[in-house]
Order: sequence, then C-alpha cells, then structure tokens
Amino acid sequence: MAIINSIFGWLNIKRMSQIDLFRKYPVDVQMETLQKLLRKAKETEYGKKYNFDSVNSVADFQSRVPLQDYEQLKEPVSRLRKCEQNILWPSEIKWFAKSSGTTSDKSKFIPVSRESLEKCHFRGGKDVLAIFGSLYPSNNLFKGKALALGGSHQVNEFSNESYYGDLSAVLMQNLPFWAEFMRTPNLEIALMDEWESKIEKMAHATIKDNVTSIAGVPSWTLVLLKRILEITKKNNISEIWPNLELFVHGGVSFAPYRNQFKKLIASENMKYMETYNASEGFFAIQDDLSTNDMLLMLDYGIFYEFIPMEEFFKENPTVKIIGEVEIGKNYAIVITTNAGLWRYIIGDTVKFTSLYPHKIIITGRTKHFINAFGEELIIENAEQAINIACEKTHSQIKEYTAGPIYMTETNKGSHEWLFEFSLPPSNMDFFMETLDNALKAANSDYEAKRYRNISLDFPKYKVLPDGIFYHWLKLKGKLGGQHKIPRLANHREYLDELLTLKKN
Repeated sequence: MAIINSIFGWLNIKRMSQIDLFRKYPVDVQMETLQKLLRKAKETEYGKKYNFDSVNSVADFQSRVPLQDYEQLKEPVSRLRKCEQNILWPSEIKWFAKSSGTTSDKSKFIPVSRESLEKCHFRGGKDVLAIFGSLYPSNNLFKGKALALGGSHQVNEFSNESYYGDLSAVLMQNLPFWAEFMRTPNLEIALMDEWESKIEKMAHATIKDNVTSIAGVPSWTLVLLKRILEITKKNNISEIWPNLELFVHGGVSFAPYRNQFKKLIASENMKYMETYNASEGFFAIQDDLSTNDMLLMLDYGIFYEFIPMEEFFKENPTVKIIGEVEIGKNYAIVITTNAGLWRYIIGDTVKFTSLYPHKIIITGRTKHFINAFGEELIIENAEQAINIACEKTHSQIKEYTAGPIYMTETNKGSHEWLFEFSLPPSNMDFFMETLDNALKAANSDYEAKRYRNISLDFPKYKVLPDGIFYHWLKLKGKLGGQHKIPRLANHREYLDELLTLKKN
C-alpha cells in the first residue's frame, strides 16, 4: 500500500503542475484544444461539411458551425447506433451514455469515444484524487475501497458492436482491470438494473468492506446509507466504516442534503467534494473545500462557449469564449468535445465566481425556471432561499419542487411549493415568509413582481407525506442513477402529478 501511495503521490505532483498551467493560461489552453479537435475531425463527415480544414479562428468556427441541441444530434446519433462510423468523430464510437437528467420520458444517447473516456471522464476521476491529495496529503483513501453508487440501467446491446448504459455503467465497464480491486461492490451488483434490489444487494455487499470514499448522487446515496443503518442497527455510518473520509458528489445541489449527511456520518475527518460530471463530459472539480465553487477543467478535450442567459432565446445570441466571460453573469454552457459533440447546448447554466483561475457554480437548467410572470426565478435563487429558511427554522428539507399558479379573473398569480421534510419546521408560515424574503433578496425581478402583491401573490405551499417523491419517480421508472427531482418548472405538470398522488 505504501508503494501505491508513493506512485500516486508522484503522479499527483506532476498532474497538479499541469492543472496550474491552465489556471494561469486558460485562453491559450482552450485555443489549443479547439485546434486539436478540428484537426482530428477534419476528415469526418461533419468536418468536411463545415470545412474544418480551413477554420483559422474562433470567429470562423462560430460562423460555420451552428449551435445545436439534442434534436439536431438525433439523426447522426441514430446512424452511429447502427454502427456507422466517421460521422462526428474519427475514432470508433460503440458506447453511448443514456441520459435523462429530468423525469422526462425521452432519453438521450450521448456518444462516448475512446478519447472522451480516457482524456475526459477517467482523467476527471484521477484529478479528483490528485486535487484531494494536494489538499490533504495525509489522506488514507488507498488503504480501503471506493464505493461507487452507479446508475440503475444495465449495459444493453444495440447490436453486436454497439452498447449503451448510464454513464456510470459505461465507465465501470471500461475501467482497467486493476481498478476493480480498489472499488466496491462488484460489477455484477453495480450494473444491476432494478434499483430497489440493487440497493439491498449493495448494502449487504459493502457492509464488511473498509470503505474510505463514496461517489454518487446525494439523494440516492442517502437511500443506501439509511438502508445500511437499518440492516446493521447502528446509529452512525462511522461505526460501520470508521475510515470513511470522502464523499464525492454531483448531479444535484448538495445544500439540501448536507445536514443529513453530517447527521448520518459523525466524523470530524469526513470531507465533501463536489464535481460536475455529466454524460457529455467531466467539466469541473471543487479544488477548495471551504468554498462552494468548482474549478473548470480546461484540458479535457472540451472547448467551452457560453451564451448569456438574457440572450439565450434569441435567434442569434452572443456567444462568449473563456477569455470573454464575466463574474456573476448567468450563462448557458455550449461544448465541443472529443466525442464529436460540436457546439452542443447541454442545458445547464453556470456563473463564474472567479477568473484566472476560472471557477463556476451551477445555477440551474435552461428549461428549469419559473418565469410565468416575468420573475425569472432560477434554481440558484431557490437553493439560496431554502438554505436560509431551513437555517432560521432549524428544519431540513428532503425534496422539493415548485411551479406557477396561473392568474384567473378573480385571483392573482403565485408560486406553489411542494416540500418533503426530513425535519419539518415548527412554524410553516414563518418558513414561507423567510423563503419569500430570501427570494426577494436574491432576485430583483421576483422582488419587483412581489411588491405589495401587485403582480405576484404570496407563495402557496403543501407539505407532502414522507416518501412521495420517491414513489413518484418509481411510477415513472426513474429510480436511481442520474435521475433527479426537477426543482423548478415553468408549468404545473410535476405539481399536478404529485398532488394527485397525495390525494390517492
């Protein structure tokens, strides 16, 4: 084990010097990344269509290659799934990450190349260890095993040569053989499709392991940890895994879950580290655990562009590159990747908290907001306000979602919030007053619409029975993995479905 630690220590030092390079010279690293991507793909069908061979600047690239979302990508992906090659990217594409970031019934199949696996996703995983090792040199991660809470779908065949699965399943299936000795549970359990059986088997399989780190989506990790405590009849996870010291989380905001984790894992040595890892790529890692922002990783074979959200719905929006972004503005992310995603709008929004180095926070989704009355409420506002309300009322939220109540001839418009608490407030009216005031402080448009209740009335709420959000996802076949509760919606579909469940 000492040999492993020394090898990884040497590699981490080398890697940290490379990370320092793009911290200092982000524009140069991004320009080099774009040129490499264009040169690599110039003989593909897409490269010939847009004459990659003669692209000499970012302006050329942006004028020739259109912005696209998954609707524009479906046709070439469909052909790739049938084993056609050299369409978007020159190397063989035989793996696809099945993505469904919301409760939508539609699935996206994101192409995964050998380069994106090795130079993006796997490099991101290694960099988590490198950054954590640089922050905490005396860590003992390699003295135990990493528990990886993967997706809920098996890797399934399209044909004899083409496969798909949740990103985590694709990554696990392609890990080097030696990595299997450092993780738990075994692949047979990790790749199980049926979520509830999988949680049961994972709990029993990992109880006796020396788990030193966990990686997963916070909401589903909590389900596993609580089941483990039920089985062992222990009060604290530290009684089962005394050497546990790191939880690597992502997929949803950690803020609503932080206190629940601290309650379940009573250890002064426990650290929490956020990553921004999606089916489309590994984008950012928290490199300072005292702040809530993440370092944008600029040398993973991804070229980044950013659309200011005030222009997002315009036909020809302004598009910024890494050297043009500003601190505090809300941007939609556009990526060009080493798996053949060209100027692809992934649907996430971010704000920069720092430049040189470039650090971000995730603020929400381009489709997840409430703007029925011009209030432009985004997930970042909601998370901030809920944290304040929970802190002031000594409560803990388990899950929530919100949407509009539309105006009628006799009633003003409003918002409706549905909550599931792990620790409810003693005074729900005070909770809502605190939430409303915090939203006003965070969002001037919301404040203006709420002024004297002229345009927007005081928000309504309902506290739902324990487990109803879980039941809702189960009915939709969306348990586990990357599936998550949509926090905000500009419609009432999710609200009405949940309220119908409550009545039944």
